Amino acid sequence: MPIRAGKARIPWTESVLAALAALMAVLLTAPGAAHAAPAPGGARTPGESRPVYSYDRAVRESVWVDTRLDGDGDGRTDRVAVDVIRPREAAEQGLKVPVIMDASPYYSCCGRGNESQKKTYDAQGNPVQFPLYYDNFFVPRGYAVVLVDLAGTNRSDGCVDVGGRSDIQSAKAVVDWLNGRAQGYASRTGTTRTTADWTTGAVGMIGKSYDGTVANGVAATGVEGLKTIVPIGAISSWYDYYFAQGAALFGSGPDGLADRVESPGARGRCQAVQRRLVEGAPRNGDWTPLWDERDYVKDAHKVRASVLAVHGMQDLNVRTKHFGQWWDALAEQGVERKVWLSQAGHVDPFDFRRDAWVRTLHRWFDHYLLGYANGIEREPMADVERAPDQWSTDRLWPPRTTRATTLRPAAGPLPGVGTLGTEPAPAGATESFTDDPKQNESDWSAHIDRTTPAKAGFTTRPLTRDLRLSGSSTVRLTLTPSTASAHVSAVLVDLGPAAVRDYADAGEGIRTLADRTCWGSGTTADTGCFKRTEADVENVAHTVVSRGWADLGHAADPSHGGPLTPGTPYTVTLDLAATDHVVPAGHRLALIVAGTDGGLVEPASTTPRLTIDLRRTAASLPLVGGPAAFARATRDARPHDRDDTPRPGLRVPVPLHLP
Repeated sequence: MPIRAGKARIPWTESVLAALAALMAVLLTAPGAAHAAPAPGGARTPGESRPVYSYDRAVRESVWVDTRLDGDGDGRTDRVAVDVIRPREAAEQGLKVPVIMDASPYYSCCGRGNESQKKTYDAQGNPVQFPLYYDNFFVPRGYAVVLVDLAGTNRSDGCVDVGGRSDIQSAKAVVDWLNGRAQGYASRTGTTRTTADWTTGAVGMIGKSYDGTVANGVAATGVEGLKTIVPIGAISSWYDYYFAQGAALFGSGPDGLADRVESPGARGRCQAVQRRLVEGAPRNGDWTPLWDERDYVKDAHKVRASVLAVHGMQDLNVRTKHFGQWWDALAEQGVERKVWLSQAGHVDPFDFRRDAWVRTLHRWFDHYLLGYANGIEREPMADVERAPDQWSTDRLWPPRTTRATTLRPAAGPLPGVGTLGTEPAPAGATESFTDDPKQNESDWSAHIDRTTPAKAGFTTRPLTRDLRLSGSSTVRLTLTPSTASAHVSAVLVDLGPAAVRDYADAGEGIRTLADRTCWGSGTTADTGCFKRTEADVENVAHTVVSRGWADLGHAADPSHGGPLTPGTPYTVTLDLAATDHVVPAGHRLALIVAGTDGGLVEPASTTPRLTIDLRRTAASLPLVGGPAAFARATRDARPHDRDDTPRPGLRVPVPLHLP
């Protein structure tokens, strides 16, 4: 006959087996390792959480949390749907668990992960499949996993406002509910309240792209209870997602993204929000109050949570400028942080370094959510992919010896084919090019040693030693346009052969295989098994290291652009995306200045010819070892033999503009 275990009835044999399994797991745990479930206020010993709880018996429930906002203007505060999975045995034993939370707009429209998994429910509306592996791996180890539908998506009320107050409050309200500061309900419209009395209130937010962006935004509110965030390929300022210093990037504005992710029922009631997105984000590149609300960098001083950031250095969707400016702002505040930088594009680390990533994430959450003294916070701060599947580490990032180093372009023997070094060009020296929106960074790089009308290129001699860039660069340009509008690009290029991840292909550096590996426990409806991947490698003759773009009409005032006066010089400083790249000995480092970067930046309204004042142009690069390292790498370098044969590089894909 059944016996009572807590509030749930389970068969006698099942209860005994569960108890024996838990006992064996504890006995098999390494000496000093603590139990997976946290004891309130208990100190932690070194070790790691173990899979001592059953996954198939886990509590699966839905809660609707009141955001205290009325985004859709229906006279009732919006409730967001929260799907929860947590270990049943912990609740039965009166043990409280921490929370891993992923707040997303994609659970019904687009799916999550490499296999685009969506939430699924049974006939009664109870959650069945929780996308990704977090539930399969972490619930047996004593964590709850909470997946939040952002306002206006899937089963939530409200409207999508693309990184604005409603998006961030959707997730922040759930953190508040988990800490007893907000109201939760058993249904979308009912009055029966539900509390999160099963949790410690310690929350870690994780997610790729839009999801990681929301994690950044919630951390920037300083909400109590958010202990750590893991933003993967995440946005730090939404303006920089749609524009580059006034230059519009290809794709629609935030209204297009909102339309993509909103649930069908939200579209009719959210027209006013859509209008505000259109009106507040004009395609002229001006900085408006809408963008100020969606800039999390300015609020980095409020961040209390630790940060484990992941970004692809060749991510042309959410570019590494987002990571770089967020990282620098967090560093100024002394936030505990760690970073993984891959050679891939917009890819989750689960799909480019699976084993090591799950181990790292496990230890990270164990430390910051369960309190384990496993030392991860004292380990090297950065993991950087040097070549496909080849990684190095750094105690600090950027390394302590990194120094901003000024390099200057100078004219060479051929028009548009110059040199790059530390000496300034003579007064009056210039180079010119004509904007060609049909060409891009790959075209410019392939013809670096030829005079071509659409770019001006400047190269070092072949290096005698490796030269490492680590961090964010800037390029200060003084340009004279021939027309009333102009866009300008600056790219840093490693000129030399290499095997790299093919970030321009559909997989953005990975190839998905047919067989699967399993992570944690599973059921027939949620197996926890995922297709393996491998590096998709391309042999190239040059590698674009970093890039940046700007509208010259916004040079004087970033918040308000205007027409240019032809024949008048303008000075603009381009922010180049953060990177970590070693230019090997024998290769050359190049700076290319050109107009529209075809496929990435929308062209200006005119097709200008631009003249560069070389004397008043310089690049500031974060070189490990600083100016001395550059001097050593270029000392006794011999002039290179020019080869006018075009060399293959990676073609530039058109970004999907879907974070």
